[in-house]
Amino acid sequence: MFSWVKQEQGGRNKEGEMYQTVTEGLQTLYTKKLLPLEETYLFHDFHSPALEAADFQSKPMVLLVGQYSTGKTTFIRYLLEQDFPGMRIGPEPTTDGFIAVMYGENEGVVPGNALVVDPKKPFRKLNAFGNSFLNRFICSQMPNQVLQSISIIDTPGILSGEKQRISRGYDFAEVLRWFGERVDRIILLFDAHKLDISDEFSEAIRAFKGQDDKIRVVLNKADQVDTQQLMRVYGALMWSLGKVINTPEVVRVYLGSFWAKPLQNTENRRLFEAESQDLFRDIQSLPRNAALRKLNDLIKRARLAKVHAYIISYLKKEMPSLFGREKKKEELIMRLPEIYTILQREHHISPGDFPNVAKMQDMLQHYDFSKFPSLKMKLIESVDKMLANKIAVLMAMIREEESKQPPAMVSGGAFEGSQDGPFGQGYGEGISAGADADDWIVSRDKHRYDELFYTLMPVNGKITGVNAKKEMMSSRLPNTVLGKIWKLADCDRDGMLDDEEFALAQHLIKVKLEGYELPTELPPHLVFFQKKMTNHVTAL
Repeated sequence: MFSWVKQEQGGRNKEGEMYQTVTEGLQTLYTKKLLPLEETYLFHDFHSPALEAADFQSKPMVLLVGQYSTGKTTFIRYLLEQDFPGMRIGPEPTTDGFIAVMYGENEGVVPGNALVVDPKKPFRKLNAFGNSFLNRFICSQMPNQVLQSISIIDTPGILSGEKQRISRGYDFAEVLRWFGERVDRIILLFDAHKLDISDEFSEAIRAFKGQDDKIRVVLNKADQVDTQQLMRVYGALMWSLGKVINTPEVVRVYLGSFWAKPLQNTENRRLFEAESQDLFRDIQSLPRNAALRKLNDLIKRARLAKVHAYIISYLKKEMPSLFGREKKKEELIMRLPEIYTILQREHHISPGDFPNVAKMQDMLQHYDFSKFPSLKMKLIESVDKMLANKIAVLMAMIREEESKQPPAMVSGGAFEGSQDGPFGQGYGEGISAGADADDWIVSRDKHRYDELFYTLMPVNGKITGVNAKKEMMSSRLPNTVLGKIWKLADCDRDGMLDDEEFALAQHLIKVKLEGYELPTELPPHLVFFQKKMTNHVTAL
């Protein structure tokens, strides 16, 4: 049982609060500490709707965004390994709305208007986008093991040009911004033959400003080009993304072909397998990091709410009591960048915490500044205390919950058995080569290694470390790696190598030179003495 501060008699803290889980703590913190500040200063009108219980209790969500025919719906089909209700796949723009693919005992589709009145679903605030959006929003429910851990949001294929953007009938970028604030992962899909970022796609990516840590990029259909073309495609994609995602960090790009069809070009098969496993691990980790993500989003929201309160109260303070209000309002809107600088110095706020100036200026046009509330320090101090004290305790609760009952990783579908059996990544390669062979794999090249061994003048069947060092350094591997190889190969720990140990050292050097990692301990199939004993027992 957890509490925010040191418990007093009866298991309650000084404020009489007691929380059983991190989710309950997050929800209560928001309701009691942050929500009053948001409501007082009209935060929900300017930035984001109020959070509800379903926002804290929902499963991790993955949002897929990309131009038409880049494989978004096929990607979901690939992960689930089955069709889902409402799915349409084709080379033309087939997905013309948002589809929330979620777990349900019974397979079926829930229309948008019914979805936004369901208190158990985290979509109630989407009601603000009107019928034009809700008519193009459905929830596809099905009993699938993958969906027991995560939910996936499919989006319309993005087109280029002003005409298509207007014909949607709703603010596409604002809907994406709403989802971006609430999902755990944003995956931008690109086709190896469609690297151009249209105006609407560019606007969509900019809608995720402030959510950079959630963004991953998938270069799909990469098997349709050869290695030389793939290098050029990758470079062109990074150049295009650099113009839209204005961060100094390089965004993570996964290469591959995410559908259950044969590869058209197999020369990069090993690369695609490694990339897909990296992406799978990233998605599988979402349930484990869900509580931490919600905590991080709450902190970001609290910082923005504080800044918003300072802006609104400053505008109120600058308004005249009786005459010249409209003129003063226009002047203050024009001076908003300067006001940001003043508040930044006065309250020691980072420039990155302020909302977009142009958007804020546009929204302020519709409000009467004289009706804005004055600064109420009690509300600000309550949020400050939450950030300074209770968040730290909540972090400890997250770690304690994970240690007692670690969240289950995403399983089922394409995640099932991806690491097991002969088709798991790295099976039979590198250090694992020869694991299921009857002979000692080192013996296959031992005749070559023996020739080297006897040129190093062994004494009583062994060579010293000095002589072994000269030969091992010819590999040009760093001393730290060669030192590790020596420890693995010197099985009897006598500081010298016999012919089997030397052959083992040469095999490990070969493994490392081929680009594979070395183990911390020698696996059983590489221990020569175990092989010899096993063969001896078999012969008896």
